[in-house]
Amino acid sequence: MSHWTLDDIPWSEFDPSKIDPDVVKVIKTAALVERNGADYGRYLVNVFADDPAFCDAALAWAAEEEQHGEALGRWAELADPSFKLQDAFARFTDLYRIPVDSTESVRGSRAGELCARCVVETGTSSFYSAIRDAVDEPVLRAICKRIAADEFRHYKLFSEQMNRYQARENLTTWQRLKVVLTRFRETSDDELSSAYHAANPDGGAYDCRRANAAYGARAMGFYHRKHVRRAGHMMSQAAGLTPNGWATRALTNVLWWMIALRGRRFRPQFANA
Repeated sequence: MSHWTLDDIPWSEFDPSKIDPDVVKVIKTAALVERNGADYGRYLVNVFADDPAFCDAALAWAAEEEQHGEALGRWAELADPSFKLQDAFARFTDLYRIPVDSTESVRGSRAGELCARCVVETGTSSFYSAIRDAVDEPVLRAICKRIAADEFRHYKLFSEQMNRYQARENLTTWQRLKVVLTRFRETSDDELSSAYHAANPDGGAYDCRRANAAYGARAMGFYHRKHVRRAGHMMSQAAGLTPNGWATRALTNVLWWMIALRGRRFRPQFANA
């Protein structure tokens, strides 16, 4: 099956009466992070330079991530005509860049790198599923449905590759779990904060903690237990935990507690599922 394109999105169905300003802020932010897929593709190609088959897959993945950013950015421009994706993306990359020239994984091993990618794809798959289920605007729902399916497919790609490298490197369950927890904690790092500030400039100087709090309160409000439960199972699988074991249940409960705490301010207006 061929991958979808921007022409497959039902743009003519856009309904401005069904947009929420806080949703728009979140989508602007997501557009910039997704649009940055090329840098992540370069980084993975450098780390896995002697694995041409995976490098090809990584570049295809990066192209799809960039398309996600283009789709979300086009929707955001419809929802807020003052928003210009390319201008916002330039502001974002002035604030935040990943080490694209690294030839060694920042996770300490290739299996660890792929485990971290599984965490990211888990987060994005559940995130876009949560938005799809929470909003009424038909074009945004159509975009998020497609992106969520892509991100789940990406998770399977990185999971399969992780298993291949895990057979060589034999990371312990604790080492994999440490990668999972570390990568999840990094959702409070500069990337999302910088993207939020660049996408939603308020005239003030960049403040990482303030931007992250503003983004997190809005983005976490989309989630319901069903989304977190699925994410918990996907993360536990990446860590090598028993799917229905106590550790998986504990991880899922911790994820829900953290997400619910951050999203409590905006949950009432998004909670329709």
